[in-house]
Amino acid sequence: MEFVHKQFGRICDKVKELITLGAEVAIVVGGGNFWRGIYGHQMERNTSDYMGMLATCMNGLALQDALETRGVYARLQTAIEMREIGEPFIQRKAIKHLSKGRVVIFSAGTGHPYFTTDTAAALRAVEIGAEAILVGKTIDGVYSDDPKVNPDAVKYDKISYLDILNKDLKVMDSTATSLCKDNHIPLIVFGIDEPDNMVKAILGQKVGTIVE
Repeated sequence: MEFVHKQFGRICDKVKELITLGAEVAIVVGGGNFWRGIYGHQMERNTSDYMGMLATCMNGLALQDALETRGVYARLQTAIEMREIGEPFIQRKAIKHLSKGRVVIFSAGTGHPYFTTDTAAALRAVEIGAEAILVGKTIDGVYSDDPKVNPDAVKYDKISYLDILNKDLKVMDSTATSLCKDNHIPLIVFGIDEPDNMVKAILGQKVGTIVE
């Protein structure tokens, strides 16, 4: 968990910088450091997926705490009602928080099994009218193949949603990709190991891969 806290800290420092620049920031958190669906391959799918949703809530609480420690106002909203730890997701309330300079953290995915946090990110982006989705990955963009396995993989500076789907590139799952495509929301895919890329992207500088 020490690594997770350090990573949260580095990301939160840059989120604070984004807020200072006047950006409105909403974050969809995953829960893979606690639980992944593949862990529950012998478990009933609904149960495994709900466990994953609970994991995202734990990360959401940690992220909220890390932001507020840095003087950034944050609100955790959950897709599954847990009033003691966060607000239930309400679109108008989320937009109001953003307009007041608060960071909104969306947890528990969509609140339904069989949907990933990728789909949750795309859905929430549509609901709050986001101008773009910043996608932090362990690699620095979108490649023709996994560069960790294939050293000849080619990195794309820009690629279309249709190519992502046709080539089955693992940027987001197909449901999330289609939702972004249909609602014309661009993705900026960058390496999360360099959180400074978030600031560069907001300032219009070239980072990672643009999907549109």
